[in-house]
Amino acid sequence: MATRTMTPIYLDYNATTPLDPAVVGAMMPYLVQHFGNPSSTHTFGKAAHDAVDQARCQVADFLGAQPEEIIFTSGGTEASNHAIKGSAFQRVGQRLLDAGISGLFKRSIAAHIVISAIEHPATSNPCAFLRRLGCKITVVPVDRHGLVDPDDVRKAIARPTTLVSIMHANNEVGTIQPMREIARLAHERGILVHTDAAQSLGKIGVHVGELGVDLLSVAGHKLYAPKGVGALYVRKGVKLEPLIHGAGHEGGRRAGTENVPYNVGLGMACLVAQQSLPQATETLRHLRDRLWERLHAGLGERVVLNGHPTDRLPNTLNVNFVGHIGAELLEKAPEIAASTGSACHEGQIDLSPVLCAMRIPPALGKGAVRLTVGRFTTEEEIDRAAEYLLNACTFPTR
Repeated sequence: MATRTMTPIYLDYNATTPLDPAVVGAMMPYLVQHFGNPSSTHTFGKAAHDAVDQARCQVADFLGAQPEEIIFTSGGTEASNHAIKGSAFQRVGQRLLDAGISGLFKRSIAAHIVISAIEHPATSNPCAFLRRLGCKITVVPVDRHGLVDPDDVRKAIARPTTLVSIMHANNEVGTIQPMREIARLAHERGILVHTDAAQSLGKIGVHVGELGVDLLSVAGHKLYAPKGVGALYVRKGVKLEPLIHGAGHEGGRRAGTENVPYNVGLGMACLVAQQSLPQATETLRHLRDRLWERLHAGLGERVVLNGHPTDRLPNTLNVNFVGHIGAELLEKAPEIAASTGSACHEGQIDLSPVLCAMRIPPALGKGAVRLTVGRFTTEEEIDRAAEYLLNACTFPTR
């Protein structure tokens, strides 16, 4: 007789989220029945066009934006690429037009972008690409809690600065950045501000007006919508060079026939999240703190928190299990699905760039585990997860 395998407790909501049933329900008619091209003028096209318009309004309302300020994308990575490359290329294109043909032979694209040391690769890698084209990239540090000092951003801003791009909340340790103050400092110098809000949406309130940002990235699969859909908020009046050229979709800003079912799914996900706040924040915080309290009660000083103690996502618990290796600890607790903050290669333990930027000692950071709760996590799962982790810590360590 085959043995029954227990489904692990899912504590990796910062990696991806399951689809909310309301999202699935909203998408189904556009996967089966309403298949028209939104650009078509007949009945089939109009049904699809109206659905995209409604989804755009739902995303905009969630962010405190206007519908025309929302561009649908294939995900958060594309949204951040568009914000970063689009702002740089827009500046370059204008400078070349102003300089005439001789501008084509300039060595540098004369743009400057400021980012933090803990950005997601969706931000840091486009900047690395632009650096190869001659763009100057300044990386500001973070403190032991993963927090950016706005004064460091102010000092990094120079005359050719094109964009400041700082993530709203870190995906590994959950630290929330002081975006309003950063945006104020940048805007005093006439500089655009972008933030990657993939992790913060749905967990805390995110309002573009309150943050003061010009550009903001959304990732659907962090918000109980499908993988493969996202959005970019572009404040009215901000011009970006399109990342994808073609026909005039998305107001000429992002070519490609609209992904109607997925856009609808993202719209519904935003509506559900909006209706759940602020209660969702408190529920997530309760579950996160319950897990921390049980781990700390069992291990004391042998478990150490990573990230800001208070200015942190309510669902994110990143801890170092002292004397353990994170990956090996999770192997001893297969009943839990979570992530680690280090990787083992040929006997060497490499900390994640985020933990390195936070200057976490390698001997401590090698035991990092990220535990993130979500909409469908229960107290019973939290209690069992704590028990599994505590039991795993009793195994001999090397």
